[in-house]
Amino acid sequence: MNIDELLRESKPLKLPVKSAIYAWGYNQRGQTGRKCKESHLRIPKHLPPELFGSPGAGNSRWLDIACGREHTAAVASDGSLFTWGANDFGQLGDGSEEARKHPQKVKALETEFVKSVSCGAHCTAAIAESRDNGTISTSRLWMWGQNQGSNYPRLYWGAFKPNTIIRQVSCGAVHAVALSDDGLVQAWGYNEYGQLGRGFTCEGLQKARILNGFARFLDEASELVKIIQVSCGEYHTAAISEYGELYTWGLGNMGQLGHVSLQCGDKELLPRRVAALNDIIIRDVACGGVHTCAISVKGALYAWGGGQAAQLGLGPQNSLFSCIPNECYSLFRNIPVLVLSEGVELVSCGHSHTLICTRDGKIRGWGYNSYGQAANGKSLYAWYPSPVDWCVGEVRKLAAGGGHSAVQTDACSLKELCEFSLADSVTPSNVSVISDVAYRTGSDALARLCEKLSTGMLSGGDCNCRD
Repeated sequence: MNIDELLRESKPLKLPVKSAIYAWGYNQRGQTGRKCKESHLRIPKHLPPELFGSPGAGNSRWLDIACGREHTAAVASDGSLFTWGANDFGQLGDGSEEARKHPQKVKALETEFVKSVSCGAHCTAAIAESRDNGTISTSRLWMWGQNQGSNYPRLYWGAFKPNTIIRQVSCGAVHAVALSDDGLVQAWGYNEYGQLGRGFTCEGLQKARILNGFARFLDEASELVKIIQVSCGEYHTAAISEYGELYTWGLGNMGQLGHVSLQCGDKELLPRRVAALNDIIIRDVACGGVHTCAISVKGALYAWGGGQAAQLGLGPQNSLFSCIPNECYSLFRNIPVLVLSEGVELVSCGHSHTLICTRDGKIRGWGYNSYGQAANGKSLYAWYPSPVDWCVGEVRKLAAGGGHSAVQTDACSLKELCEFSLADSVTPSNVSVISDVAYRTGSDALARLCEKLSTGMLSGGDCNCRD
């Protein structure tokens, strides 16, 4: 039985009738979608439909959300793509290099129905199908921003044949990988750390090539493996095979590849299986700046890589997991370690922080927290999984960026719809009434929102503005 068959046994998907996007964290470039004077937003705040204009205001559902280093993108249920934040390299797709603090529709993709989006450090990628019901492929790749040759979305086939169905795309700091529906992976961009998986390093921008070498064990020759998911870190890459095997390659100087030893100094030049997870079926992987997280089919969370900013969730420096070369403070883990034994549904890794959602619907985060991007507390580092409250609804997607975060939640029941409506209308004057309703109906997230509002924790210097 492969991983696809195992995943089919999960609970059936409930179609949302309404969605919400929450954003918080570093806001210097407007990446949280707010025109606030403060440079950060510590508390997740709902982005109202009015921010997205028409048709966004009339579109009550969202399909996808992604965070780059300093920009954000979201896909509405009508197939429209919205972007906002930094735009130094044209990553917003409007042809300019001017930052925007409010979402704006990517007009160049109006003829496409966008299905998903991925943000790299300074580039953006989207998978879309043509609104023309002709013979055009149902899932095509569009790229723009740094190293992509355009400030507008451009159709990109790379090494794939035209009309190849694209299943997924992921972007790193200076490279990108795309996955076809038949399990082939192509990579392009810079390759100075071997992040393209070609068996060698090289300077300069590299064209796309299809990867055909995946090594299951050190003493075995590389072979072609069918891949079902990919993820790019800053300078490393990970992929999951159809059987739940995890492969990593690229820069491994902080242990982010999960290998006991590396074949080329601090780099792994070809995709190589993470041997420590040999008997564990992996269903999801996320790569951060210098760390990696993976979820097993049983809901266990594993983490490895750099942990100086607490992004592994293992606590402060500990002799069991630490290494101190040359007597300087350094914390890393080059072997996957179990962080949570069960119940993890979603994971997203930012540059130096991590977000997860558990089966009980709660969001937890850890890592660098200077702007509140990892947890609700005001500590510089969140060393352990810590709560992220005030996001009402069923969590569908987590997105962690350079210093900000975003969450997409859905309302799939009458109760959740009521929670959405009450959360949008709660004020200091009616908070006691709404709080009473929340407690009587078991609306935990709404109750916590009311509690913080009543104690004044949602006011003051945490970007408490109304746009």
